[in-house]
Amino acid sequence: MTSLTRREFLVTGVVAAGYTLAAGPLRAEVISTSAAGLVAGAISIPVGGREIPGYRAKPAGAAKPPIVLVVQEIFGVHEYIRDVCRRLAQAGYLAVAPDLYVRQGDVSRMTNFEEIRPIVASVPDSQVMADLDAMASWAEQDGGDGAKLAITGFCWGGRIVWLYSAYSAKLRAGVAWYGRLAGDKSELQPSYPLDVAAKLHAPVLGLYGAEDTGIPLESIERMRKEIAAAHGASRIDVFDGAHHGFHADYRPSYREAAAREGWTRMLAWFKANDA
Repeated sequence: MTSLTRREFLVTGVVAAGYTLAAGPLRAEVISTSAAGLVAGAISIPVGGREIPGYRAKPAGAAKPPIVLVVQEIFGVHEYIRDVCRRLAQAGYLAVAPDLYVRQGDVSRMTNFEEIRPIVASVPDSQVMADLDAMASWAEQDGGDGAKLAITGFCWGGRIVWLYSAYSAKLRAGVAWYGRLAGDKSELQPSYPLDVAAKLHAPVLGLYGAEDTGIPLESIERMRKEIAAAHGASRIDVFDGAHHGFHADYRPSYREAAAREGWTRMLAWFKANDA
């Protein structure tokens, strides 16, 4: 049985509403960002003959705010990802998080991590890239500044940040939170960040944990060498004492100091790259 500290307990019922239950016990002190002064809520975007659901938050009344695409964890667009959108909106961005698994299945209601794995494995990278393009276009039509386009993502979404930065010539900057840099390839997912390090159109800031058992430090060093060999502007920062998911404030993996510092570095990265 999982041992919980006084700051963590298994939240059930209305308290857990909106958060994934597949990640295990939820922390009691989750971050909840106000929507005051924002236009925030669920959206539905036409893509390739169907509707893609998602979440959007932006400053109310702002003229052409810069755009940030927010790419979900493996657990989908749940309350944590929606709150990240609100945090970005409070910082002046139009943030949009599309449900990138919707064609393959709804993971938001699943309580078992093993149920989610086969759905995620069946999502083609090419589909994700096209959906992100569509989200960027929609965000521009929604009043965002298409010339100031950035992307950030967590876990599964961290890998996607690197791939999209190699795919999109319109992107200004990316920030990848603990996305895997190498792994088992498939016909649907043929590349990992190490394969595209020399092809990045936009500089990426990677934020990783030194104690992340799923992402070896050896792979981080290899990625740094690939970036350097390509004379790229991307960078990877590693936080001592941080595990995978250190920004996810709803999980026991949360590390406040690393999460706050990573967030500060992310915003600075966007600003430095005119995003």
